[in-house]
Amino acid sequence: MQDELTPVPTPPEPAPAARSAQPRNPLHGLTLETIVTQLADFYGWDDLGQRIPVRCFTHEPSVGSSLRFLRKTPWAREKVEGLYLFMLRDQKRQGF
Repeated sequence: MQDELTPVPTPPEPAPAARSAQPRNPLHGLTLETIVTQLADFYGWDDLGQRIPVRCFTHEPSVGSSLRFLRKTPWAREKVEGLYLFMLRDQKRQGF
């Protein structure tokens, strides 16, 4: 039986490097929903469907249907993430 006055050890704080393991990765900490929403806002569904010709962007597009497809299809998710990085570079060049 443990004495009630015995302090319970607390887990150590993670090192600063562990907290920000990927400080230069612009995708780190973003959800797929955030990425798709920002792409749709920036390009619009029509342009997004032309840039990445997948059915979830071209036929009755929505964030929900896109998320379902992209979570199951790694190659399409990679294309979306690549386009998001391109969008960020383009915005930076334009001074957004």
